[in-house]
Amino acid sequence: MTTRVDLTPAAGELLACLERTHGPLMFHQSGGCCDGSSPMCYPAGDFLTSDADVLLGTLAPEGVTPIDFWMSASQYEYWKHTHLTVDVVPGRGSGFSVEAPEGVRFLIRSRLMTEEELVAFGLL
Repeated sequence: MTTRVDLTPAAGELLACLERTHGPLMFHQSGGCCDGSSPMCYPAGDFLTSDADVLLGTLAPEGVTPIDFWMSASQYEYWKHTHLTVDVVPGRGSGFSVEAPEGVRFLIRSRLMTEEELVAFGLL
C-alpha cells in the first residue's frame, strides 16, 4: 500500500508511551521556520483542523489508536511530491508538542516520491 507518511519503529514506540499518558494522538505540521517546520503531536482534537489543512494519512503503530497526520495546505504545496517519515531524536522540541517533556523531539525525514508513488497520488 502506498502512503504519503510513515514512521520509524522508534517513533512508534514513543507514540505508544505517549498514548498511555495523553490518550489518542494526532500530528500537525504547519511549516515555516523553527518549531513550525517540525511535526507537532497533540492529543487528538486539541488542534482544530480546517479547510486550510490537508490530511496526509493515518499512521497505525502497533498497539496504538490510529494517528492522523495533518499538514497546512500552504506547506503541502511545497511538500506534495515528497514521502515523509516521522522519526524521533534526542533534544527538546516545542513546548506544545506532547513529547517535549520526554527530552526527545519528533522530526521529519523526507525523500522525493518515486514515479509509481506520484502516479498513485495523481501527481503525475
